Amino acid sequence: MTSDKTTHQYIVVEGPIGVGKTSLARRLCESLAAQGVFEEAAQNPFLERFYRNPRAGALPAQLYFLLQRAQQLAALKQSDLFAPLRVADYLLEKDRLFARVTLDEAEYALYEQLYARLDIQAPKPDLVVYLQAPIDVLLERIAKRGVDYEQHIDRQYLERLNEAYARFFHEFAAAPLLIVNAACIDPISNEADYEELLAAIRRMSRGRLYYNPLRSRAI
Repeated sequence: MTSDKTTHQYIVVEGPIGVGKTSLARRLCESLAAQGVFEEAAQNPFLERFYRNPRAGALPAQLYFLLQRAQQLAALKQSDLFAPLRVADYLLEKDRLFARVTLDEAEYALYEQLYARLDIQAPKPDLVVYLQAPIDVLLERIAKRGVDYEQHIDRQYLERLNEAYARFFHEFAAAPLLIVNAACIDPISNEADYEELLAAIRRMSRGRLYYNPLRSRAI
C-alpha cells in the first residue's frame, strides 16, 4: 500500500447512496496517510424509520444528520491549523440536497430556519471527487452490501436523489471537481482500478475533469 504524498489537504468524496464513496474515502485515507472525516449514518436512530416510511421519518432523520454534521465540521474548523491531510465522505451542502428531496415545504422551511441559526463554517475542500452510477448499479450495490435498513430504499427516491446530485454538481464551482463514472470500475476490490483512480486524483489540481474509464479490469 502506497503512502505517497499529495498536494491536497482536504479531499471530499461524494455521490448518491450505494455508489461507494465511504469505501473509497477509507482507501484514500490508507494510501495518503490521511485523517478520515466520515458521516456515521448507522448512528442515526431515525434512518430505518425513514426508509420504511419516508413521510414519517424524513424530518427527524434529516435534522439528526444536520446537527451531527454541524458538530463534526465545527470541531474540524477549531482543530490544529497544521493538521494532516483529511479525506471526508460528505460535503456539508449534501445535507440541503437531501433535505430538498425528502422534506415537504413546511418541513423544509423549519429545516432552513435551524440551518441558518447554526451558522456552520465548514472547511473548504481543495478537491471533490464525485462518483456517478445509474440507478440499477446503485440498487445492486446496496443489495450486495446487505445493510438491513437500506433494503427498504425506494427506487423512485434513489432516482430523485441521483437527479439532485447531477443538478448540484452541474453547477458546482466551489472547488476542483473530478467526476468519476463509477458504474463499471471497482476501486475497492480491484487494485488496478484503484491505482488508476488514485493517480487521477493526485494529478487533479484545478477546474473540472471527467474520469471515464472504458471498463473495469474486473469485468
